[in-house]
Amino acid sequence: MEAFYYLVFGALSAVVFGVEISKTTKDRINTSPAFNSFKNNYLVVYSLMMAGDWLQGPYVYFLYTTYGFGKGEIGQLFIAGFGSSMLFGTIVGSLADKQGRRRACVTYCITYILSCITKHSPQYRVLMIGRVLGGIATSLLFSSFESWLVAEHNKRGFDQQWLSLTFSKAIFLGNGLVAILSGLFGNFLVDTFQLGPVAPFDAAACFLAIGMAIILSSWTENYGDPSENKDLIAQFRGAAMAIASDEKIALLGAIQSLFEGSMYTFVFLWTPALSPNDEEIPHGFIFATFMLASMLGSSIASRLMARSSPRVESYMQIVFIISSASLLLPIVTSFLVAPSKVKGGGISLSGCLQMLGFCTFEACVGIFWPSIMKMRSQYIPEEARSTIMNFFRIPLNIFVCVVLYNVNAFPITFMFGMCSIFLVVASILQRRLLVIAEKQKTEVWEMKGRDNEAEPLNI
Repeated sequence: MEAFYYLVFGALSAVVFGVEISKTTKDRINTSPAFNSFKNNYLVVYSLMMAGDWLQGPYVYFLYTTYGFGKGEIGQLFIAGFGSSMLFGTIVGSLADKQGRRRACVTYCITYILSCITKHSPQYRVLMIGRVLGGIATSLLFSSFESWLVAEHNKRGFDQQWLSLTFSKAIFLGNGLVAILSGLFGNFLVDTFQLGPVAPFDAAACFLAIGMAIILSSWTENYGDPSENKDLIAQFRGAAMAIASDEKIALLGAIQSLFEGSMYTFVFLWTPALSPNDEEIPHGFIFATFMLASMLGSSIASRLMARSSPRVESYMQIVFIISSASLLLPIVTSFLVAPSKVKGGGISLSGCLQMLGFCTFEACVGIFWPSIMKMRSQYIPEEARSTIMNFFRIPLNIFVCVVLYNVNAFPITFMFGMCSIFLVVASILQRRLLVIAEKQKTEVWEMKGRDNEAEPLNI
């Protein structure tokens, strides 16, 4: 492995460590022992859930190839997963609001465990069922857990600002440290113990089972709209009306879809971007480096959200612009650096520059997740939280399916350019969200001022 990879990983590790130990009292939120116990319980469960997800990711494609499937069949399996999330995600989100978020989290564990079990079969139909189950589980993972957390946090009367602490820690651990450890653990099972590519899926099922046991033993149930007379169609209509009637919710959904669509496209494209001539690159180590950059981003986000200024709506505009610029590097380097004609070998100069840009993008991803969670907790109504959050994922899944289907139809530079434009649009929409939020805040203060002036004086 070339020294470049060690240098980037070491530099990021030093920066993450420095950011964490340099936090002052202004960067920390004073909380209560009851909240700390609640937060730590959630972080343990969320980390186990994410471990179950991260263990599978690096080996899905590899497992399908060992079963003898070609690129076209594997592409269909991946499209089935995203299509399942799109078709069934809103339904399971609505059921979570109506039947209970805790129950939905348990359903996530069961569904994903069943998906892991299907990986033992080389039959295409069985694997397709597994992808459908995985798509349903993904919708539950990215809606039910957050919905349960927000509702339970409010039900227990904790300070609203403390939510940002839980969000940032969840991303720091679940999307950072746990992702790195899961990648190393999966590599340990497959390469060191030579248990085969299905071993990480078995390990994932074990982590999910442990997390489910903690949920069943320590979580209480909460609901969105528990009305028995409200069917799914009525819930969909209510969620759609909430999005249509509140521009802030609509803007938030568009911003989320644009950023996550770019993020998932990046996941598919970074490998061919760094090795256009079949250069030998350490995929696992690069993945760990990206996750370390994401940890840095979540650590920065925790410091930003611990302060009253700047507001999330304000600094996220800058984050989107930086992420847009970072994904332009493949286009810029194609003009400034002469492409190599040599097949194989180590990473090129262009690849090194692009990797630094990709690390910057991953740091923006680390800032994005806790920040979007905080904005969702502020703007999405509680009674239909899971339903609305899964509504947001419909355009995202459509976009990813289209990209997967046409991944070979356009050059990589075109795809990165498209993502960069999407992120600029996200920044513009974020600006609009800030303006609306500030305007409504001013109107509320003016109304309070008039109410205070109208109150009679008691003499």
